[in-house]
Amino acid sequence: MSDPAFLSASAAAAALAKGELTSRALVEALLARIETLDAKLHAFTAVFGDDARLAADAADNARRAGHAVGPWHGVPIALKDIIDLEGRVTMGGSRHWAERVSGETATLAQHLIAAGLIVLGKTHTVEFAMGGWGTNTVLGTPWNPWDLETHRAPGGSSSGSGVATAARMAPWAIGTDTGGSVRLPASWNGLTGLKTTVGRVSIDGVLPLAPTMDTPGPMARDVEDAAALYVLLQGSGGDDPRPQMRKGVAGLRLGTLDEAERAGVADDVLAAYDAAVETLTSLGAACEPLSLPLSTMDSGGFVGRLIGSEGYSFVGKLVDDESLPLDDDVRPRIRLGAGVSAADYLELLRQREDHKRAGLVALDGFDAWLTPTTESAAPAIDTIDQSATPARFTRPVNWLDWCALALPDGISGGLPLSLQIVCRGNDEATALRIGWAYQQATEWHRGAPEGLRL
Repeated sequence: MSDPAFLSASAAAAALAKGELTSRALVEALLARIETLDAKLHAFTAVFGDDARLAADAADNARRAGHAVGPWHGVPIALKDIIDLEGRVTMGGSRHWAERVSGETATLAQHLIAAGLIVLGKTHTVEFAMGGWGTNTVLGTPWNPWDLETHRAPGGSSSGSGVATAARMAPWAIGTDTGGSVRLPASWNGLTGLKTTVGRVSIDGVLPLAPTMDTPGPMARDVEDAAALYVLLQGSGGDDPRPQMRKGVAGLRLGTLDEAERAGVADDVLAAYDAAVETLTSLGAACEPLSLPLSTMDSGGFVGRLIGSEGYSFVGKLVDDESLPLDDDVRPRIRLGAGVSAADYLELLRQREDHKRAGLVALDGFDAWLTPTTESAAPAIDTIDQSATPARFTRPVNWLDWCALALPDGISGGLPLSLQIVCRGNDEATALRIGWAYQQATEWHRGAPEGLRL
């Protein structure tokens, strides 16, 4: 095993169980990559090297004594820096919170630590987790590792988690998704990311943006790892989709983009998407166009207003204070909520309930809706229009309170492309089932950025 950092989480756990690998060796390999690569890639806000080594030694000793707490004991992970760890700083992407020491550990982190996972460190995020491009003009924007010459968007807001996982500085990581913030970095970093249904994973101890739609979720190399991490995030007694995951897609009815929704999508993205649909059809799924009552663009507008309304209630005083060192690209996004009255906000929630009901009617008879995750591959940072959003296909999922899986479906110009599998709320099992079948038939998820071997 020349470089254990290139193992998926599941492969690493298997090697640990067989005695072919120690947790200490795995942690050292990952820390070495972080030390070498992160000066350029800028994925981590903090690295807990000494504590990770101590935890790795404890995991190895526990295994030798027959006291491993479970199959994942000794496997490392990275956490987005909006997730509290007691005694650690949680900046939420903001220099203003550079000394904000957490007084508690988030429930989801407690679940991971109880399962024996080792926290390598915290990862960068867009300020206040408010932005899909992944940029942070104050603390610095992580570098998408698929292009080491041109600084390209890493996707946001879970930018550092995406870069750390893609660059093999962590086998998997946690992101959060309010309008696409797990799926966008998954798309542009060649990863598998699961947007969970609201309530599946606790948000206690996670800095809020819009609690009506905030959802933590896994960012991993493949569906196998994403499903396992989804289970771990919930703690004991949570939903476990894995028993259904290997049932295949024969007999499932999958909705595809209608002609109106194909407009504006890059040709290479559509070609990869169409090929993915053909693959699923060849596996026995029935694929046919599906039209939702609300366009993706209109859904996105509603999401922006709801995030702005709830986000402004948390950080409005900060974004309105021009003396604070905040990201000027983020300020106007939060300020969308400044003029929203209580009556307007309640009307927005009523509209959402109407749209949720209409969405379920449209989805009736279908098991999932397939879309590209993003309209294009990762753009160069200097070409981004910060007043726009890359979340056209991701935001509707949050608005309708559904779940979705993003996974690689192609490469174009050396950059990954991505398929989104959208399912009803609380039907993560079907999304993962479709994704697992697709990854058994394709190799896109096995790709990795060039030039990153030490």
